[in-house]
Amino acid sequence: MSSSRPIAAFRRTKIIVTLGPATESEAMLETLLRGGADIVRLNMAHATHEWTRTTIQRIREISKRVEREVAIMMDIKGPEIRTGDLEHPIELKAGEVFDFTVKPGARAGEPNLEEVRSVDVNYKGLVKDIAVGDTVLVDNGLIQLEVLEKREAKIRCRVLVPGELKSRRHINLPGVTVNLPAFTEKDRRDTLVGIEEGIDFVALSFVRKADDVETLREFLREHNSSAQIIAKIEDQSAVANLEEIVRASDALMIARGDLGIECPLEELPIIQRRAGEICFNYGRPVIVATHMLESMIANPVPTRAEITDVANAVFERADCVMLSGETTIGKFPAECVEVLNRIAVRIEGLPSPIFLEPRYLDGDKVKLLQSAVQLANELDDCAILTFTRRGFMAAGLAAMRPHLAPIFAFTPSIQTLRQLRILRGVEPFFMQLDSDPDLTIGRAIGFLQREGRIKDGDKLVIATDILSANRLVDSVQLRTVK
Repeated sequence: MSSSRPIAAFRRTKIIVTLGPATESEAMLETLLRGGADIVRLNMAHATHEWTRTTIQRIREISKRVEREVAIMMDIKGPEIRTGDLEHPIELKAGEVFDFTVKPGARAGEPNLEEVRSVDVNYKGLVKDIAVGDTVLVDNGLIQLEVLEKREAKIRCRVLVPGELKSRRHINLPGVTVNLPAFTEKDRRDTLVGIEEGIDFVALSFVRKADDVETLREFLREHNSSAQIIAKIEDQSAVANLEEIVRASDALMIARGDLGIECPLEELPIIQRRAGEICFNYGRPVIVATHMLESMIANPVPTRAEITDVANAVFERADCVMLSGETTIGKFPAECVEVLNRIAVRIEGLPSPIFLEPRYLDGDKVKLLQSAVQLANELDDCAILTFTRRGFMAAGLAAMRPHLAPIFAFTPSIQTLRQLRILRGVEPFFMQLDSDPDLTIGRAIGFLQREGRIKDGDKLVIATDILSANRLVDSVQLRTVK
């Protein structure tokens, strides 16, 4: 195998930024887009519809101004269990008995009422779903309790790990299957706003099985939306059903926040690696999310452990890495994007001996794409050129993870261009396609030369169709740029 060199400095791992108070301004959005953000995430757990519409329109306007169309991901809230409002925080002590109630006044008339403190919970099915001996984790696992008993409208617990309980804290129930809908009424209302504004991706939270994804997909079909679905893996049910979820989805997000609470901590890197491998086998993009550069919320440089964590995601050849709190409330959002960019470019420049051959990639062009990638891997100063209307050709090439050759994908669809932003190693461009494939190829090569993406002497592996005997035939071509 040749020791291939990159055709130009090119970041293959894509960067997702989450918008919030620190980044929603027009000036900061422009900085992030110019800095290399590929996808902008809107977290609907904290967003109003008015803010959502205004923000999507702002992103589109700035994309046009900087001549870089980015994708928009709407991350819908999904089924969440939360504590109710408290007049004052409660300091829970180790060994204390504490009640979670599922309706107001559930403890009225109990003897020694003042001896046991309580808080309401927004999920009425909690008592039915949970069992004595189960664990209840509150506030991202900072507080831990064990269920002692359950009655009609409450569960009684003992505090194992103490802490301060505040209003509206998130509850995790490791190993417990809850009977909440995956796609809630709030999710439906939020998604409709996104559809009206032309979002590119919908991230579905707390996916537990493939049917959850199909419910959302049917909703998108009913409303004539071509938005793609990103399934978020966040609990043990999702891990158990990982392969069927990957098959049903367009992409997968390894949401390490809740996943790290729901699963034993030593299992988290194993789950991350396994999820990536399953995605590779099915040709689905995979996103590594949460706590990538958490310390940079307050500090201008990352910890050494964070640098290694990001590098490992790149070594594993994830399609995307995602920033959450770092760009919603952090002091250094632009610096975070720059750090991800620097780490990714450095790690991607190292030689990789592994050729990925997705086992279950669908389509009759798979052999064609394999041939194109294998050829590109053998050549110095090489790029892959392809043309796609709906993204299938580019997605198939990206799934095989070319070592160093970038994939230049030309498409006549703006939404396809945006959705290609999620794919590792793919640089998408907008261009109308000619009925004569040779003319289309010539125009694309001319564009890449003018943009400085390729130069004389570079090699191009072209995966496309050609006109032969008045019919289109799939082909892999090798050309030298002149």
